Amino acid sequence: MVSASAMRVVQPTILSTFVGNRLLQSAQPLHQLFSYNPGSKHVSMQLSKRFSGLTNLLFNGSRNADKVLNTKRKRLRPGKISPHRPVPDHIPMPPYVKSKKPPGIASGPEVHDEKGIECMRASGRLAAQVLEFAGTLVKPGIKTDEIDQAVHQMIIDNGAYPSPLGYGGFPKSVCTSVNECICHGIPDSRALEDGDIINIDVTVYLNGYHGDTSATFFCGDVDDEGRKLVQVTKECLDKAISICAPGVELKKIGKTIQEHADKYRYGVVRQFVGHGVGRVFHADPVVLHFRNKESGRMVVNQTFTIEPMLTLGSFNPVMWDDNWTVVTEDGSLSAQFEHTILITEDGAEILTRC
Repeated sequence: MVSASAMRVVQPTILSTFVGNRLLQSAQPLHQLFSYNPGSKHVSMQLSKRFSGLTNLLFNGSRNADKVLNTKRKRLRPGKISPHRPVPDHIPMPPYVKSKKPPGIASGPEVHDEKGIECMRASGRLAAQVLEFAGTLVKPGIKTDEIDQAVHQMIIDNGAYPSPLGYGGFPKSVCTSVNECICHGIPDSRALEDGDIINIDVTVYLNGYHGDTSATFFCGDVDDEGRKLVQVTKECLDKAISICAPGVELKKIGKTIQEHADKYRYGVVRQFVGHGVGRVFHADPVVLHFRNKESGRMVVNQTFTIEPMLTLGSFNPVMWDDNWTVVTEDGSLSAQFEHTILITEDGAEILTRC
């Protein structure tokens, strides 16, 4: 388990889906952007005037409060976390592993030359292959720690480093977020149950470049409500990618996702974002998944992630005592999908596809 002192260091990182203290590209430091109540474990945001018009949309309760939620499903509880898994000395590690400090978002976008693009394709392809393999392991009875073990082994067998391992103190090589877990679930001794949904978030560091992807999988017989949420979340990602091209405003990503989610009255999680990715794990731009007025346009040869998180009920996040695991306030299901994309001359190329 992470020590109490380490938790205090990790806390700012969790708020921005592994991205450190420059969320929303604001000049405000993180502690001014976010309000964190250790007693309640709620996370909220204090918006500046430049976010006028968004205040009433954000963090003020459930979009789906009138829906009847599945009360038969047991709430998640923390399990046992196994010891740190070693990585062979010959595999290069990202710089943040040795520093043990959350590096935050690197200034400036990840824009690549031809060699860099090929490296991004290689890391994205490996991440996709690992995620596909991880999905085949999902079945009732398997422990999320066993998924982590298999993912860890496949990544190092391919000469890559599992990017989450050691990022700001994160203890595992993959994130496994089950049912109401929005993101950053730590693999542990809990066994998956029939009817669960699980998001598996894989990032690999290969030849100096990160490839980042995730998907939500069904465990056994998932009810129609859960299946629909997962389907619509995937559709949100696909629709967002389809509008990407040089010169397109980044804010159109959030508009596209929000409009589709609204048709089904699903909540869109605001506090966790997409990001530039490449030579560093997290870079500009910050990609918001909801309607916003942020500036910025896509440029050719730029790489970034889009990773919408939708909920059946409240989109308000609550943080566990491990200072990583984030769950929905009301225990409602959450689903997520993610791809790393490359902006090309005439659109976008999905790099994290087998």
